[in-house]
Amino acid sequence: MKGVLGAVLVAALLLAYSAAFVVDETEQAVVTQFGRIVGDPIIEPGLKFKVPFVQMVTFFPKNLQAWDGDPGQIPTLDKTYIYVDAFARWRIVDPVKFFQSIGAFSLARGRLDEIIDPAIRNLVTSNALVESVRWTNREMDPWVELDAFGEVETIEEERDREAFARDDSRTREIRVGREKITEQILAQAQPRLDVFGIELVDVKIKRINYVEQVRESVYKRMIAERRQIAEKYRSEGVGEARKIRGDKERELQRIESEAYRTAQKIRGEADAKVVKLLGDTYGVDPEFYTYQQTLETYREALEGSTVVFSTDSDFMKFINRQGVKKR
Repeated sequence: MKGVLGAVLVAALLLAYSAAFVVDETEQAVVTQFGRIVGDPIIEPGLKFKVPFVQMVTFFPKNLQAWDGDPGQIPTLDKTYIYVDAFARWRIVDPVKFFQSIGAFSLARGRLDEIIDPAIRNLVTSNALVESVRWTNREMDPWVELDAFGEVETIEEERDREAFARDDSRTREIRVGREKITEQILAQAQPRLDVFGIELVDVKIKRINYVEQVRESVYKRMIAERRQIAEKYRSEGVGEARKIRGDKERELQRIESEAYRTAQKIRGEADAKVVKLLGDTYGVDPEFYTYQQTLETYREALEGSTVVFSTDSDFMKFINRQGVKKR
């Protein structure tokens, strides 16, 4: 009896274990019996039960899922070939339809590729390049742009953005814009996803880039424009330098002329004072002044030489006469 009771208890535990299952907050489930769905889908989390060994439970995620498309080459309406890289967010809103139409969650990526990629291609080819690049007609600053998340782009992305900004089509008026194009992609793809029980929450163009041949030509044009701007700034700088140098030369000449005029004025005033002093001195004793000037003249003329004067010379007579006068 104990063995029989033990076996029954073990069988009961196995049946309970096989019948019970847990649904997480991020999951939803459908119960199938021989491949057919039984009852309503299980949306609420918690401990659930099924018929053991007969019914099976298939779980699907309930939260948002990411779809990241493969960049593809697409021609725009103005015949410009570009690479478009897009992404989307989606979720399963009807697990019954999803199970009946797709079956496994791993197969959903293929279905999304078949629907979202053609919608992106259709809308990009139906509009000019500038419509896919820009959002509004505001004045554009090519140096700093934001990506789809509102973050500053990398240097390479910023360079590509500037290439688009400098494209000849930038002068066109925006009638649709990038935001409306993504809305149209969403509106075009959603009806085809309804039959799979999938809701397409959002679609965004992550990045647009020229094909290699077009990108090289755009970069060369950008380089030429940059050189032209640099030459303009350089010529303006040279002209400004010449203007500053000319102003400096004129100011220097003005300062030098004023300094020369002031120096000449001071020198003239000093010479006048010297002449006045000499005149006053000469007026006191003219003969003594003549005597002193004569001595200075002889000293300068005879410095470093030996000269013998005769007592009968005028010079000696002048000296003797001056000496008698002093006595």
